Amino acid sequence: MARKILIWITKGIVFLYLFLAVILFLFDAFIQFRDNDKDLDQYFRARHINHAISYYKSHGRTIRYITVGNEDAPYTILFIHGAPSSISYFRSYLADDYLLDKAQLFAVDRPGYGYSGFGNPEPSIEKQAEIIRPILDSLHHINHPVIIVGVSYGTSVACRLAMDHPDLVDGLVLVAPALAPGEEKVPGIAHVIENPLFKWMIPRMFISANAEKLNHKKELEKMVPRWSKIHVPVIYLQGSEDGLVYPSNAIFAKQKLCNTSCLSIKMIPGRGHLIAFSEQKLIGNSIYDMLNFSQNYYNDKKTKSQQAAISTY
Repeated sequence: MARKILIWITKGIVFLYLFLAVILFLFDAFIQFRDNDKDLDQYFRARHINHAISYYKSHGRTIRYITVGNEDAPYTILFIHGAPSSISYFRSYLADDYLLDKAQLFAVDRPGYGYSGFGNPEPSIEKQAEIIRPILDSLHHINHPVIIVGVSYGTSVACRLAMDHPDLVDGLVLVAPALAPGEEKVPGIAHVIENPLFKWMIPRMFISANAEKLNHKKELEKMVPRWSKIHVPVIYLQGSEDGLVYPSNAIFAKQKLCNTSCLSIKMIPGRGHLIAFSEQKLIGNSIYDMLNFSQNYYNDKKTKSQQAAISTY
């Protein structure tokens, strides 16, 4: 009798395992949080918005990004998404009439997401920043401010870019920021997913997100000595009820962003983590504010550079 029960239990476990694998494979096939080039192109064409979808090689990876708007605009804004996500996350921002009137807009699929090596993660924040850097390098000819808007994990990459390449960044807008080591929720299942018994069936976008999540604390610890290198103006926005990235990150930001030209921290009452959608108007207004802050910073930086050149001469 006991042997029969054991056989039935074993069969049940095998059935559930295979059933779970089928469900997850179907999930991976139909839910990817990304639009292909054709769908993105149709979205912006339908709104008569000038755009270009491009790819470049960096550190052995192929990276996709989109450029929207007029290259002669007085500002440039680069959007960096969180996890799991892609360029598609910012479609409504990239179609914002006011922003398009003021700035040329860029958005990038981070390594491991969208069409930048989907499911092939890069857990190093420093390496991610270097992989994305060529977009900023391509703007060396412009004579106006460059702003980075980061969301969730994307704020870590945005800040790393500002730390390592202060000459390329003139302002940061951080939405639901993940900045403080260990001050975020790590689900218990995150460690289970890394087990080879389950990892092979996990949807690819979650493979990337999970690798980043499990390495995030270690990567943020590497950044701790470098926060004083950020001098650009910063706007920080977070929901007061954020259960994924804890509101204590705001305290960390206030302590570490001590050399910024200006720091504005906005805690949104009653909101959770996904404020990029629920508070899009507020975030849009904050980006508009950053246009002015970054212009002042850019002007001061340019003046100091000219004065230094004269002094050297």
